[in-house]
Formats: sequence, structure tokens, C-alpha cells
Amino acid sequence: MIATLEFTTLAMATMFAVAAAAGLLWVCLQAAFLMMRPATARRIPGRTELVRGTAQLARVYSGSR
Repeated sequence: MIATLEFTTLAMATMFAVAAAAGLLWVCLQAAFLMMRPATARRIPGRTELVRGTAQLARVYSGSR
């Protein structure tokens, strides 16, 4: 009976340690990914005036042909 209790205690302690290690690993992995993000990830993308102007020029030249 005592051996079963000790084995159960050891198994529960092991499962708790595995859960704690997995949680800590997840937090460290999230922190690593956050630190690896490039500095340009938060910037606003460039303006699109050139694209709009190019589309307007294409409409103008295609209508005169």
C-alpha cells in the first residue's frame, strides 16, 4: 500500500513538472518570436500614389489608341 502511494506521488509530481516545463517553454518561445520580429514589422506600408498614377496613365493612353 505504501509503495503504491509513493508511486502515485512520484507520478503526480512528474506530471506537474512536465506541465510546468511545457508552460515555461511556451512563454520563452513566445518571447523569442517577439524579439525576432524585424523593426519594420510595425511600420505602415508605403504609399500607393505611384500605382494609382500608373493606372490613370494607362487609362489615358489606352483611350487615345
